[in-house]
This record gives sequence, structure tokens and C-alpha cells, in this order.
Amino acid sequence: MSTTSLPVPDRSPRLREALLAAAFTADGLLDLLGAPAYAALARSETVPALRATRGDSPLDTLVRLFLLQHPVPYERARAALPLAECVEDGWVTHVGDEVRATVDVRPYSGPEGQDWYIVSDLGCAVGGAGGIGSREEGVVLGVGGASTTLAGITVRTPVASALDIGTGSGIQALHASQHATRVTATDLNPRALDFTRLTLALSGASRAELHQGSLYEPVGAETYDLIVSNPPFVISPGARLTYRDGGMGGDDLCRTLVQQTGDRLNEGGYAHFLANWQHVEGEEWQNRLSSWVPHGCDAWIVQREVQDVTQYAELWLRDSGDHRTDPAEYAARYDAWLDEFEARKTKGVGFGWITLRKSAAAAAGNPSVVIEEWPHAVEQPLGPAVEAHFARQDYLREQDDAALLAGHFTLAAEVVQEQVGLPGAEDPEHVVLRQNRGMRRATKVDAVGAGFAGVCDGTLPAGRILDAIAQLMNEDPVLLRDRTPQAIRLLVEEGFLDPVHPAG
Repeated sequence: MSTTSLPVPDRSPRLREALLAAAFTADGLLDLLGAPAYAALARSETVPALRATRGDSPLDTLVRLFLLQHPVPYERARAALPLAECVEDGWVTHVGDEVRATVDVRPYSGPEGQDWYIVSDLGCAVGGAGGIGSREEGVVLGVGGASTTLAGITVRTPVASALDIGTGSGIQALHASQHATRVTATDLNPRALDFTRLTLALSGASRAELHQGSLYEPVGAETYDLIVSNPPFVISPGARLTYRDGGMGGDDLCRTLVQQTGDRLNEGGYAHFLANWQHVEGEEWQNRLSSWVPHGCDAWIVQREVQDVTQYAELWLRDSGDHRTDPAEYAARYDAWLDEFEARKTKGVGFGWITLRKSAAAAAGNPSVVIEEWPHAVEQPLGPAVEAHFARQDYLREQDDAALLAGHFTLAAEVVQEQVGLPGAEDPEHVVLRQNRGMRRATKVDAVGAGFAGVCDGTLPAGRILDAIAQLMNEDPVLLRDRTPQAIRLLVEEGFLDPVHPAG
């Protein structure tokens, strides 16, 4: 798989026209397969999709050929494709009466409904035919949950320059091509750069500058407005698989990537990474990650999941298909993984998102660094919520308590109030504010906090609202003003209240 030659992209527009004409798109797949068979593909189960493509339409043929990687009859392939060109350019092979795909081509819907195609090694479009299960060093994966998560959390404001580190099959570069004037993509694996070239060409996107090498080495001292990376973050003993094993000890690759980013971001620029990090005995994981944040950058780090070392080892042994090898070989690899964790005093591994933003306030010694655990469901895409998070941090850095009380606020969109208590009780035990958008947070508030949030419509300053609440509740307005700013600050920080900025 890792040594075969790849198609050439020169005549990709002709192939793209054929794919679109046959409705070989994300929407077309759903219409053809139906929801159950489409969902089964995400579980690497292909039988329902094979049953749904027993017809002889061009779409049936293309799904079997490129997505399910089954041979199709020559005449059916000729009816669906510019076949002579596809054979000559290397997209398919023709042997006897059968045509077979040489690469995995998966329809992928862009954020504005664009019809894109992700090209990867056979069997490696995650959620496609057969999952990963490969132990070949140079294998290049297709689109999966990690890559779509990263695409969703990325801030999508127009920028002059964007960098995709460890591009793989080019998914992040493809997204960046829609809002960046210049896109650069790098990868240690030269085969990945070839796949990125194919993905961009078949998707009708503009070309990217492609460079081979590790981390920032290929781009020298260049700086960018946007940096994204779904790096080979797996913490493993050794570097067997280029697509997942970073080749550095422990979580050093992720740490190095984050720490070197400060010098590569332009003012106001964002960097978004997926990462794994060690939970080390005797060390708070939050402190570990805080030490990664480079000077001059604000940071928002969200831990989405934690696995103990046995779960983690088993996950990645299954990923590479080691569980299907000789039991003694599997046990030896499992042992090596646990030896590595024991030597590093690692008790668990966290997975999450790291976002950095270059800011003048951080450069002046007043960074905003928020590190939190949030394993609950969120609403993707989160890019707008990420941008709003940093805007709120900017606001809060500039406001002392007096300024907060003089400020005006509105309740964020789609925040609801829940009252929790025993049935029939006169008063609730507590009140919960819950977001139905973005991070979908929930927070407990007291009666003052609930009342305050409920009347925030931007017309009255916070202090005036608190004075009215104090009168209603027979409280001392001075004491209420003294104790409430911290609660307001928290509601703003977590996105329940939006500051109203004065006109002009």
C-alpha cells in the first residue's frame, strides 16, 4: 500500500465532472444508501452499502469502485467514468473484464455544501471500507472523526496565509483554501503530499504550497495568520506508523509543536491543534499543559477525554490491527506500551483541543490561559464559539469590578433556565442556566444570578439591575454590588452573557 505509485492530478477536472454527473457526492450517497447503510459505513460495516448498490447506475458503480473498493465490470466502469484517462492517469486499473480503484475516493461535504473529495490509501477512508487496521509505515488515512473535529473548531475568518502541519490527505488544507489567500501544507511523509495534491485537484480547490519535513522545519522562519495541525499525537513506544506515531518520547511532539508556534503566528492569528498529553503521577495535568503555552499567546485548552493506560494501549493496538496478529506478538507489543508508560510514570492519557491566539496583551505579560475539562456534547462547527471565547477574554481583561457594574449585557442566544428541586417545593434547590448552542455549558446560579441574567437585555447597566434586585429581595444594595461582579465575570467568561459594546 505504501509503495504503489499514485494517480496524477493533471486531468482531475474531467474525473470530477464524471463524479458530479453521477451524483457521487455526500448527499448522493445518503440518498442512494439510506440512513442505516450510510451510518453503517461509519462503523466500517460495508454489507448494507453493498446490498444498496446492486443496481447498474453510474452511482452504484462509483460507490462500489471508489468507496467500497470492490471490482466492477469494465462496461459499467466505462459508462461511469472517462475510463481511458482514469486508467492512464492511475486512478483505476483494468485487468481482464474488471476495473479496480487504486485509491480511496470519499465524497465530503464542505461547510457551505461544496462537493469535495478526500483521496487516501485503499481501505483508509476512516468509516469507509474496513477502517484502518494497517501496519504499513507510509499509509495515508482519509477523513475521520479527528479531522472533522479539527475542521469544526477552526476559526474561519479570511486570512492572508494558512499553514497545515502534517497534512495527511489534505483535509485541513482543503478547508483553508476557502478563506486563505495562500495555503501551505507540510508532512514528513512525501506520499501524504501527493495525496493532498490529489484531494485539492479533485475537489476543484486552488493549489497549495507543499513541503516535506517535520513540524516547522520545512517553512523556516515564515509566519502565518492561521496554523492547524492534526499531528501524529499518539503516545507510543517507538515510531512504527508515520500517520500516528510522532517519533518523540511521550507527549514531546505535541509539546514541541505548541511551544514553537508562538514565533510562527502573526498578531491576532490563531493556531488549532488536536493533541494527546500524559497524566503523570504527582503532577497536575493542567500545570503540565500550562507550561506548553508559548510567550505572547493566549490559550484555550479543552480536555475532551481521558483513558487509563490499558485502554489507551488497546485502542491503538486495535487501530493498527495488532489484535489480529499472533497472540504472543500482540502481548509483546502490549507489554512494550505498558513499559513505556511505567517508565514515564504515566497513569492516563488525555485527548483534546489546543487553541492559541497571538495577542498584544499576552505579549505584554497578561495572557489569558483557560484550561478545562469538558467531555460533554458540543455543537459543531465551534469556530465561531472559539472566536467569541477570545473576544470575551479580551473584554474581561480590560474590566475591573466597577467597569463591570457600569457595563450592559444581554443574555446569550438559546440560554434556558432549569429549576431543580423536590416536586411541590415552594422554592427550587438550585437554578441551572443551560446553553443550547456552542459548548452547551450548564452552570448553577443563585436567585440573584438567575434574576440578573433574566433581565439582561442591554438597556440597563449591571449596577442598576442589581439595585432593583436588592430592593425586591430586601438586601443591602452595597453588599450585593460588592459580591456579584465575580459571578457576572463567570457568566460572561462561559458565554451566558454577552457584553454590549457602546456604539462608536
